[in-house]
Amino acid sequence: MSETSPPRVIPLFDLRHDSIPVPASAGLASDATLPSGYLQDTRGRPLRDLRISVTDRCNFRCSYCMPKEVFDKDYPYLPHAALLNFEEITRIATQFVRHGVQKIRLTGGEPLLRKNIEVLIAQLAALRTPHGEPLDITLTTNGSLLARKAAALKAAGLQRVTVSLDGLDDSVFRQMNDVDFPVADVLAGIAAAQAVGLGPIKVNMVVKRGTNDHQIIPMARHFKGTGIVLRFIEYMDVGATNGWRMDEVMPSADVIQRLRAEFLLVPLEAANHGETAQRWGYATPDGQHDTDAGEVGVISSVTQAFCHDCNRARLSTEGQLYLCLFASQGHDLRSLVRGAADDAALAGAIRHIWQGRSERYSELRSQLPANTGTDVGKRRVEMSYIGG
Repeated sequence: MSETSPPRVIPLFDLRHDSIPVPASAGLASDATLPSGYLQDTRGRPLRDLRISVTDRCNFRCSYCMPKEVFDKDYPYLPHAALLNFEEITRIATQFVRHGVQKIRLTGGEPLLRKNIEVLIAQLAALRTPHGEPLDITLTTNGSLLARKAAALKAAGLQRVTVSLDGLDDSVFRQMNDVDFPVADVLAGIAAAQAVGLGPIKVNMVVKRGTNDHQIIPMARHFKGTGIVLRFIEYMDVGATNGWRMDEVMPSADVIQRLRAEFLLVPLEAANHGETAQRWGYATPDGQHDTDAGEVGVISSVTQAFCHDCNRARLSTEGQLYLCLFASQGHDLRSLVRGAADDAALAGAIRHIWQGRSERYSELRSQLPANTGTDVGKRRVEMSYIGG
């Protein structure tokens, strides 16, 4: 920290148990209907993507997610009995699929720390949409355990992985993960995943100005032409413990400016409705997309809010349903699953919750004057608890 930098204040809020009870009768009034495969919230946003956190533990201590000052050896992680078991997760996921979810992403913490995660993947891979189509099953990981698990994950039915990697320089990477983990081992995990067909692989780099922004070009050079899609993510004010400051955010526009000084790039259309990344393809001299060279993406969650078409719900490892990455409260589905609620009641509760959704945190934050801070959401749940 420089002498001119303001002190970091890390508030110690624990929102894991601050949830909204969901009565079993929610959404089961006389006008309730069976799931139709299409559900909209108050802003007309469909439910298409479910992110499931399977653990609140991680073996990294990245400052923007699980700073060591908070998540130390005495941090009270959730007891095993509080976590949803695989059958409970699959039961909840089944009802989300009936409501239109087409993609399930497993997150954490670090999801590969969850024992026998392959069993859950196999259960989820067996689900089908109302039209009989398989789901897109993917997983986000820091890559530390990927080399040894890639083959088993693929065999269980996992289709793709997204790997978090914040730089190629080993000293920078070790500094950012704060547990002295070598970048070579993550690269080995990526190679193993690619070898068994877990793809297309995406690599996410969180860019912090003054910390790892000098790694933008080396990362782009390394992954260009490999079939791996590199995405640069603006440093976000997720949770309440990472000491977020706006002056450490490098806007995606600046990232693209740096890339275009080195590479020919051409904008690409979004691959899917609700996609968070803006896509840029490496271009040939005549301005056409060079598909062999591939593409990069930027996720501008701070400077260009994409709340208007966000179609993602998040299920915590203990069964709390969150409607926004920046939420301060979840809806308690675990009580329904472990109580007397049948599948119709569970489906009705999900419908009731999503139809009442109005969250648009990033849009509200973007309307504040510069350097106001992040008072919009007040206390927010940690990303390590509900996944990115």
